[in-house]
Amino acid sequence: MIIPVRCFSCGNVIGHLWERYNNGVNDGRNAGEMLDEVGLERYCCRRMFVSHVELIDDVAPFSVTRME
Repeated sequence: MIIPVRCFSCGNVIGHLWERYNNGVNDGRNAGEMLDEVGLERYCCRRMFVSHVELIDDVAPFSVTRME
């Protein structure tokens, strides 16, 4: 859905780094290099970014209550 604010394992704040990481990867940069550049060193925090799947656009249409 949306990138979590904190790492599930260690509790490190990582949410603010997502935009910079995602922009770099979308520009064609290597994901590993971007993780190093944004400062994610712990493997648990790195997996939060690498394994993240954007589903908000798929789920959002179903969040509106229908009045029928």
